Amino acid sequence: MTDEQLLRYSRHILLPQIGINGQEKLLAARALVVGAGGLGSPAAYYLASAGVGTLALADGDTVDLTNLQRQILHRVDSVGRPKAESGRDTLAGINPECRVEAIVERLAGEQLDAEVARADVVLDCSDNFATRHAINRACVKFAKPLVSGAAIRFDGQVAVFDSRRAESPCYHCLFPEAEDVEEVRCAVMGVFAPLTGIVGAVQAAEALKLLIGCGESLTGRLLLLDGLAMEWRSIAVSRDPECAACSNGHG
Repeated sequence: MTDEQLLRYSRHILLPQIGINGQEKLLAARALVVGAGGLGSPAAYYLASAGVGTLALADGDTVDLTNLQRQILHRVDSVGRPKAESGRDTLAGINPECRVEAIVERLAGEQLDAEVARADVVLDCSDNFATRHAINRACVKFAKPLVSGAAIRFDGQVAVFDSRRAESPCYHCLFPEAEDVEEVRCAVMGVFAPLTGIVGAVQAAEALKLLIGCGESLTGRLLLLDGLAMEWRSIAVSRDPECAACSNGHG
């Protein structure tokens, strides 16, 4: 690390759980953030500022005025611009050392597989079940840790699915794709602005811990937040041995 890096990341380096070795792991890491909206904004902010070396930011949407209530990566002059490019420019002003690759399209198919395969950690900050299940399948396929978040109205949730661990469930274990799950969107139901910040920040924290190799991750737990009461609950989640998505991946 350079003298400037030692100074920039000094508050991390002072933590014995991180230190110079942990910070060097972050500098060498590549994170994939799918979604540059309400969750992806705070997640990307903290990953970039914490020193993750390369950040792939994928989003096929453009910035809308209604996004600015919670999607803090973007500004008024970003309205109409691709979210991935707007996010890249914002992050460059925070930490120019972080290489941000703007992917201006909705990841799917072979491209999604390729980006997941290249990443050391994947953050699902998307807003629909089809994308979440596609990301989950790719993470299982390439044995990549997945940090999943969701926020709607005043309710948030975060979980980690780590296919490197034989006992870990995957997203499909928790929310089977075949089941009729009601799709609720912020555009229809609304979302409390700081809720996305809280959930996205927790996603960043879990991703950084996974990259550094410190602490205990949320693997095997679903963290639920009631933003109105400001109460957290943690629910144990078990791997489904018959899961269509991960049972073969674990052998």
